[in-house]
Amino acid sequence: MIGTEKVRVIDATITVTCAGGTVFAGSYRLVTTLTDARRYPAAVLAGLYHQRWEHESAYYALRHTIMNGRVLRSGDPAGVEQEMWALLTLYQTLRTVMVEAAESLPGTDPDRCCFTVALQTARDQVVQAAAVITDPVDAGRPGLIGHRILTRLLPPRRQRVSTRKVKSPMPRYSTRHEDGRPDNTRTVTGLDINILEPPESRPQLPAVSRDDRHTALAKRRRHRILALLEKDPDRLWRPRDIASHFGDITMETMYRQLSRWAETGLIHKLGPGLYAATTWTPTPLA
Repeated sequence: MIGTEKVRVIDATITVTCAGGTVFAGSYRLVTTLTDARRYPAAVLAGLYHQRWEHESAYYALRHTIMNGRVLRSGDPAGVEQEMWALLTLYQTLRTVMVEAAESLPGTDPDRCCFTVALQTARDQVVQAAAVITDPVDAGRPGLIGHRILTRLLPPRRQRVSTRKVKSPMPRYSTRHEDGRPDNTRTVTGLDINILEPPESRPQLPAVSRDDRHTALAKRRRHRILALLEKDPDRLWRPRDIASHFGDITMETMYRQLSRWAETGLIHKLGPGLYAATTWTPTPLA
């Protein structure tokens, strides 16, 4: 459970074979709200995992293809919201037309449809004020935009793999650990997905999430911790003392939450890892 949402966890080991004989494997854990295992087999979802970067293509299409690098023109929130809805509506409409065009030609992967071609054709129709009249006989056939898309299909996508690299000359992260992945882009020649079945003697999973935003106010972690600090307002508390007092809070979570509460003035930070109570109210703000 994540909050009130029931999720499904899929464990898999993926082995990648690249051109040149390079082979490497990794363990992945996919969390999804698609809980119906019959309708959404684990192997299929794991196989789609490598397309998780597709949302970056959507951002690129919005920022560069549609907007051509320009910024929003509105100078007030209502205008910005209106422009954003217009952009998202246009984007979604063009993507729908692209999918319908690909479906009209069996065996065509929608990934081969060019978003730029769809946008330019739609723009030409608006500029030329070309009326589109659909004949009942042509129902189900792609229109002008779909026709242009199908005549200018992109080559089939190649499966590739490449390591993520930090472009900054002064990275904040340590050197990448050697895991067998190639340093340069390689063509993937084989992809083997092994779904890991949960053991029969697996521990009992929690019935509720530790996310307490949907619980009663008095049972929330923040309320309980602030109540503890208020009992002894002159004591300097350390995160490990608070975490050990409750027993269900990790040190990482404790440090992060105390630091955030100190920044908002809910508690006082009197030194490195030293916190004390301040005036607070359990009543949520309106």
